Amino acid sequence: MSRGVRILFVEDEPAIADPFGRALERQGFDVVTARSIAEARACLTRRPPDLVLLDLTLPDGDGRDLCRELRSTSRVPVIMLTARGTELDRVTGLEIGADDYVVKPFRPRELLARIAAHLRKSRSEDERESDGRMIFRDLVIDANERRVYRNDIEIQLTHTEFDLLAFLASNAGKVLSREKILNSVWGYEYPIETRVIDVHVRNLRRKIEEDASHPLYILAVPGIGYRFTATKP
Repeated sequence: MSRGVRILFVEDEPAIADPFGRALERQGFDVVTARSIAEARACLTRRPPDLVLLDLTLPDGDGRDLCRELRSTSRVPVIMLTARGTELDRVTGLEIGADDYVVKPFRPRELLARIAAHLRKSRSEDERESDGRMIFRDLVIDANERRVYRNDIEIQLTHTEFDLLAFLASNAGKVLSREKILNSVWGYEYPIETRVIDVHVRNLRRKIEEDASHPLYILAVPGIGYRFTATKP
């Protein structure tokens, strides 16, 4: 999994970047470290990475601005690393397109597990076989092409948003617990806050629902999780 995989590590604190960078290299990853947003942009121009670890507090700006730039052109998995641990910070990071959010100080083994999970999802796109399209009223989910359309207009989703939508849709009618969704979509060996799921669901609703405040497709099941409800035509 790690051989030939390039990780862009955007982190200006040597006490974090250096030891964890070496830990990644020992796992076989090709690690490129950027100490600022400007350096990160230069690295992205030279060669696109397979995954980005992104600190938010950088000497020349806010890492969230770089995340927005990335999301305008790329679906590369982005894991934010930050000391900002409030719920608002986490929600904001996920809403602008990050796939994951890890608060410092973090456990190296846990972060390695999350990196591996996101890389597995990303790499499986070229290897995945599927029955094809899932059609729900005005919503079309093309599992082969990993594209989503509503009323014949393509909707731009991140890797994680697509995987979450496809998982919910492939289990249409079933009540899925947050734990089941985490295990199936994120594939983590370590527990994380289920708030991550809620934010991604909210983002999906904004993109696929005609009225996100009155969703047709993804309904919450209080105390449990979510259910995809639209009936195939």
